[in-house]
Amino acid sequence: MKISLITWNINSVRLRMPLLEQLAGALDPDVICLQETKCPDGKFPSSAIRKLGYDHMAINGQSGYHGVAILSRIPLTNIDKKSFCDMGDSRHVSADLALSAPAQSPIRVHNFYVPAGGDVPDPAENPKFAHKLGFLNEMESWFLDKKAGHIDRMVLVGDLNIAPFEHDVWSHKQLLKVVSHTPVEVEHLEKVRLSRGWVDLMRDHVAHDEKLYTWWSYRARDWSAADKGRRLDHVWVSPALSDFAGETRVIRDARGWERPSDHAPVLYRFET
Repeated sequence: MKISLITWNINSVRLRMPLLEQLAGALDPDVICLQETKCPDGKFPSSAIRKLGYDHMAINGQSGYHGVAILSRIPLTNIDKKSFCDMGDSRHVSADLALSAPAQSPIRVHNFYVPAGGDVPDPAENPKFAHKLGFLNEMESWFLDKKAGHIDRMVLVGDLNIAPFEHDVWSHKQLLKVVSHTPVEVEHLEKVRLSRGWVDLMRDHVAHDEKLYTWWSYRARDWSAADKGRRLDHVWVSPALSDFAGETRVIRDARGWERPSDHAPVLYRFET
């Protein structure tokens, strides 16, 4: 069975519903994982999304802030919303893709929106940065917990708000002390990755000495020409799925659409 999945920090699902329609029409993915939907569950544009063919939804929304959602043409089961750091933020939702083939075990999709962390990379001075590190610590502990009900075949996607490698940012030297690329954040994210042996598929397909970005600031007058990007959005798979991985691709053109998100969608195709 061939499956295509897109992860995208849409930066307001209601504001950018026309772009979601454009994306779905152009790429026809089976599953779309959204972050920063900025929409409470009761106002989520479910009817419009069903018209695009996504009858199955797992939503964890919040008015004005955060929010994540999984939109799927494949039935979803075991929908779960994990709370981190006792903050009441809507930053995680997961669900199992109920595959039609009876012999196939389900695939669990985890959709995350990790806190950005503010501007000062010091947890003692900046509560937002402390929150980010605490969130990552809890992610690591949760995935290490053998009683948490994790299954073998899993996909983890989302805006993890960290660009871990040298060529995941436009200037490694200039951004070492900038939140999203500091060594302490990178170390915490790597511990999360190692917690389940997650495979970073984007870097599995693109050499580490090649630049790879998913986010470009609104502040740049000509974002494409300046190309001062960062890879903040990720696609990870558990080892049991790593041999089935196909294409991963940043849909860079979407960053240039009318009234765009500052994040580009990432496409992941695989066969299972």
